[in-house]
Amino acid sequence: MTIKYTYIGHGTHSLEIGGKQIWVDPFLAPNNPATDVSPDSVAADYILVSHGHFDHVADVVSIAKRTGATVIANFEIISWLQGQGLAEDKTHPQHIGGGFNHDFGYVKLTIAHHGSGLPDGSYGGNPAGFLITAEGKKIYLACDTALFDTMRLYGEEGIDLFVLPIGDNFTMGPDDGLRAIKLVNPKIAVPSHYNTWPLIEQDAAA
Repeated sequence: MTIKYTYIGHGTHSLEIGGKQIWVDPFLAPNNPATDVSPDSVAADYILVSHGHFDHVADVVSIAKRTGATVIANFEIISWLQGQGLAEDKTHPQHIGGGFNHDFGYVKLTIAHHGSGLPDGSYGGNPAGFLITAEGKKIYLACDTALFDTMRLYGEEGIDLFVLPIGDNFTMGPDDGLRAIKLVNPKIAVPSHYNTWPLIEQDAAA
C-alpha cells in the first residue's frame, strides 16, 4: 500500500491512504485563489481540521454533508460543526497530545502556536497540527504555526513527510521554516500556506 499526498493550495492538503480519501483544512475555489478545485468535485472519507479560521474551515460542512465524511478536530470545533448540522456520528473530537486509531491510520493532534477563532466569533479551542502514522510511514502536518523548539520531539519519531507553512506574517516564514526542518529532520519537506495573497508571497524554490 502507498500514501499519496497532494498540496492543493494555501493550507489545504489531500491524502490517499489505504483507499481512504483524507482532506486537511479544505478551503477551495472560488474563495481560495490558489486552486481551481471546487468543493463539489472532491471525494472524502475523512476531513481533518487544524483550527477555526475561515481559510481552513470554509468548505468543511458542505463537503462533509455531501460525502458523508467523518470530521476530526478539537472538541470545540467539533461542537461548532455539530451546530452547523453535522451529525454526531460523523464527527470525532480529539485534543492536543491525544491520538486515535482511525481506519486509515493513527492521528495525533500536535502543538501549534496560532489562533483558532471560528468565522462567527465562536471559541475554536487550541490550534493543532497532525501527526499521522499509516502504512509504516509518519506524516507531520504542522499546519498554521510559529516555530517552536519542541518540534524536535515530533522529529524524534522519524518523520517521512513534513508539511510546514512558510508564508510569514501569519505563520512561520522561510527562515523559521528552515529552522523547523532542521529540528524535525524529515526525509521530505513540503512548504505550504504561501502565495495565496500578496501578503504571504514567498519564493519556495529559494
